[in-house]
Amino acid sequence: MDSTSTKTMFSSKTDLWATPQQFFDELNDEFGFTLDPASTEENAKCDKFYTLNDDGLVQDWSNNIVWLNPPYGRVIGDWMKKAYEESQRGSTVVCLVPARTDTKWFHEFVYGKAEIRFVKGRLKFGEATNSAPFPSMVVIYNPKEDAQ
Repeated sequence: MDSTSTKTMFSSKTDLWATPQQFFDELNDEFGFTLDPASTEENAKCDKFYTLNDDGLVQDWSNNIVWLNPPYGRVIGDWMKKAYEESQRGSTVVCLVPARTDTKWFHEFVYGKAEIRFVKGRLKFGEATNSAPFPSMVVIYNPKEDAQ
């Protein structure tokens, strides 16, 4: 990745943050993901995936164990709502998102509804040499179960 790509990745010009492979692999060992509904052809983590053109928000995720690293911009709330709703229909959905506990989407679709694992330190997304400018968390929605 050239320096221009790195600068773009860490600016507000993009809301796409490629999942660090080792981080994904550890979670995949635990969950065995079958669907990546918010990816590109280049960074898809599962054999079954949806790109921007497929619009994962309108697709059916049922009968899958879902890995979700959604766009981190203004639409993140839509993705977290979808993740929660799909869990209510029977899918396990594991999300990598910024740890933004002050947001509307966090309080409406995460807090009290999912298992939350805060990530120690800051992740290096894609092929970046620098860590992300924000902390991350893993949100786990189990089928038809609200977290206690």
